[in-house]
Amino acid sequence: QVQLVESGGGLVQAGGSLRLSCAASGIDFSINIMGWYRQVPGKQRELVASISVGGGSTYYAESVQGRFTISRDNGKNTVYLQMDSLKPEDTAVYYCNSPSRRDFWAYWGQGTQVTVSS
Repeated sequence: QVQLVESGGGLVQAGGSLRLSCAASGIDFSINIMGWYRQVPGKQRELVASISVGGGSTYYAESVQGRFTISRDNGKNTVYLQMDSLKPEDTAVYYCNSPSRRDFWAYWGQGTQVTVSS
């Protein structure tokens, strides 16, 4: 069974940094595109970054371009999101999943809360 466990969130002041981690199990991690999503109450979950199987290709939403960096360690079945120059509008619950595998979307983790104070 697919299991995704996010960690690393917290409370940080604007301009600060956080590094999120997502440990995956129950999937062949190394052959799947992975991504980070975020959701605020009352809004749809949005994809903020994704990374190719080998890590050589990445995508970032315009709102985080230049501030966030996604990476992965296939040996550890883990995907990371380095978040720098955080803004209050980055406040959300952050989740990981695979943008290309709709069958994984039934297995969202608990997410990790990121709160950025002004």
